[in-house]
Amino acid sequence: MASTYLTRTVETATDNKKATFSFWIKRGTVTNRQMFVRIINPSSTASYSYIEFDGTADTLTYDDYDGSSTRITRSTSQVFRDTSAWYHIVISVDTTQATGSDRAKVYVNGEQITSFASTSDATQNYVLTGQTSGKTFYIGAAGDVPGLYFDGSMAHVHFIDGTAYDADTFGETDSTTGIWKPKTAPSVTYGTNGFFLKFASSGSMGTDSSGNSNTFTVNGTMTQTIDTPSNVFATLNPIHLSGTQHLTNLAFSNGNNTVTSTNGGGYPFAFSTLGVSSGKYYAEFKTPTSTSSTMGISTGVGAGGFLGGGTNEYAIFYNGNFYNSGSGSSSGFDSWSDNDILGVAMDLDNNKIYFHKNGTYQNSGNPTAGTGGNSITAPSSNGTGVYHFACGDAGSGTPSVQANFGNGYFGTTAVSSAQSPSDGIGLFEYSVPSGYKALCTKSINSQEYS
Repeated sequence: MASTYLTRTVETATDNKKATFSFWIKRGTVTNRQMFVRIINPSSTASYSYIEFDGTADTLTYDDYDGSSTRITRSTSQVFRDTSAWYHIVISVDTTQATGSDRAKVYVNGEQITSFASTSDATQNYVLTGQTSGKTFYIGAAGDVPGLYFDGSMAHVHFIDGTAYDADTFGETDSTTGIWKPKTAPSVTYGTNGFFLKFASSGSMGTDSSGNSNTFTVNGTMTQTIDTPSNVFATLNPIHLSGTQHLTNLAFSNGNNTVTSTNGGGYPFAFSTLGVSSGKYYAEFKTPTSTSSTMGISTGVGAGGFLGGGTNEYAIFYNGNFYNSGSGSSSGFDSWSDNDILGVAMDLDNNKIYFHKNGTYQNSGNPTAGTGGNSITAPSSNGTGVYHFACGDAGSGTPSVQANFGNGYFGTTAVSSAQSPSDGIGLFEYSVPSGYKALCTKSINSQEYS
């Protein structure tokens, strides 16, 4: 969402002592304070309600404050740093309960959290700040505090006015996989202020699907994603990088699908969140600032100091050099310019890698036929047993690389031709080689566990 957020005005509540928040959320950046729900008075922000990730500990906090002395607080000991996963968060509030600890319950992925770093219980029958007429409901921003935008993705955002529901109202355990998954049409009574945001239409992302017509105003440009709790696509990983110095030398944005070097030197690069040990996978990388950019595959260790510097790393550089084990060669590869699109096809069944520039494969490669390209070490012999896609800085300047692992975007711009793999999962700019898939959980399951 970055600097994009949603707003609407709260009406007179069905019941101002009971409410439920339920939403699926996938983090982008970590270790910075981000609010994904905040409800305030637009003219006086002394009272408020919010749900956020803490800025230093990456814990989850729910807080409702009346502006005087009474508040409800639930701040977890559990941290939330997995940028590859979707979390299902439910906050269920009923201040009519006789026991203070029952007045606000927090659930994550179907499990109730019972141990907190910090708690505060409001008095019985406390009137919820967010259920007061005239307040402004923000999703993705704090409203009165600049910069606290949520960075990441949201799905199935529900707000219930007048009923406190448990997590199993909105999710259930898959009988086959044992994974917690969303109920796409939960049986709930939304109440006057209730809403259900599906984000189903890219042209009207604030549309309410609850039947209440409590549609939100979209502020900024919101990007729709096909990365969902039911099918998780890879992104670049901001907490697993190639060496200690790289932790501060890369900036991540656009849901961790864009990485920018910030040090003007060195060789920082990032790995995809998902790694694979078999099958055929395809990804694309766009280079808005081509000078010094690099992309390829790695075991996820990054021991060589730069992408392609390690024994089992294979990468192409902006100047047309192909690197493996620290040795470079320009034979069969072209240099590239700003806004070129580079494709990487990784065949872990036949241990080959192929690169294309704007749709033309390099080094006489033909991934569909399995000819040309470059040989790679089998995953079973590469030290970690998996390969990740990777991209970053080749050693000078401050390049930016936009990755598309099938989500259909370079930065915030949708691909123009929308080519899909044979299984129909994922969107790319150029034709996907026959048999190759997007790097996402459904495609991985179909290839590795079929």
